[in-house]
Amino acid sequence: MMANATIASDLPPLPVYEVRPMPDLLPFISDFWLSTIIPHVAYWIVSLIFHVIDINDLFPQYRLHTPEEITQRNLASRYEVARDVIIEQIIQMTSSAILSMTEPRQMTGMEDYEVAVWATRIRLAQRALPTILAALGLNAAAISKNMAASHPFIAGALAGGHYPFLTTTLDDVTGTAVPAFATWELLLAKAIYWVIIPAFQFWVATCVLDTWQYFWHRAMHVNKWMYTHWHARHHRLYVPYAYGALYNHPVEGFVLDTLGAGIAYKVARLTPRSGMVFFVFGALKTVDDHCGYALPWDPLQRITSNNAAYHDIHHQSWGIKTNFSQPFFTMWDRLLGTMWKGDTTLKYERARAAAAGKALKKQAGTGVSKRVNGKAEAKSDAK
Repeated sequence: MMANATIASDLPPLPVYEVRPMPDLLPFISDFWLSTIIPHVAYWIVSLIFHVIDINDLFPQYRLHTPEEITQRNLASRYEVARDVIIEQIIQMTSSAILSMTEPRQMTGMEDYEVAVWATRIRLAQRALPTILAALGLNAAAISKNMAASHPFIAGALAGGHYPFLTTTLDDVTGTAVPAFATWELLLAKAIYWVIIPAFQFWVATCVLDTWQYFWHRAMHVNKWMYTHWHARHHRLYVPYAYGALYNHPVEGFVLDTLGAGIAYKVARLTPRSGMVFFVFGALKTVDDHCGYALPWDPLQRITSNNAAYHDIHHQSWGIKTNFSQPFFTMWDRLLGTMWKGDTTLKYERARAAAAGKALKKQAGTGVSKRVNGKAEAKSDAK
């Protein structure tokens, strides 16, 4: 139990709080294990949904590539892709467990106190209003006095955050009256604490991860050794599909994804809970960016212009030196001139036609082979 002194006697007192460990989010699994596995559970659930759509060709009008392109253009089998993804996820889970061990357990119990601290800052910030208005040639005291009856809260703010009519009882024993916060101050303080600060931290994390991935990703294309030994494996998928999002060389996967996400988490000072959300969101975004569909109702493809259609260009031989940005924004491509410019319609049509032609030739070759084998078997039987 902790009691807290106020900054000044005319400010509302800060509430007493007691810190305790935050209970696990789910009753049947600890937050440690949940944070370790939940991004990968989300990865495979969404991947399998797209896989069902893919193999059943449910939305052909939104496909970026035809089924023939997957079979004719990709240089890795689905087994190889799934195997390497699982290896990558084992590395990520191990790294996540180590990262969790470096973090103190998340505590709770002081949220109301933190909100009150922000409310106090808001109250103190109002002290500057009379000076600001005076610099503009306005008499804050006179305006406050005129508005006191009709708009008491506005009048109090203009007077420098003085609300003599706002009081509360300090305790039920003595009945001591102390200053209180206005409702709008508490609402703004709660918005800052519960929404604005977490949103800002989340935004910082996405920017850090985007910056890290852009420059490492681009380096792996510029440096021939890194491309040949690490990044070339991911580009064996000319036609990406959902669960191939993490089909990487283990070194690339660790540097680009695992280490980048961990650094973003630390720099943004995310809490373990908000970090869990960030990692799940990142997993879903990278799956969606490789899904092979431009679905108009997919919210992940509406957040930014860095979506499946954008990243797919990078997987094509003619677009491989462009669209390095991933997984959230296109800022670095735009600023550094590596964004693809121009129409891609004819290029995609040629790739579809070439894949269809290869598939027909293969079918024809299979048919000829069967007929030749059938005749040989017939002659053998006749003998």
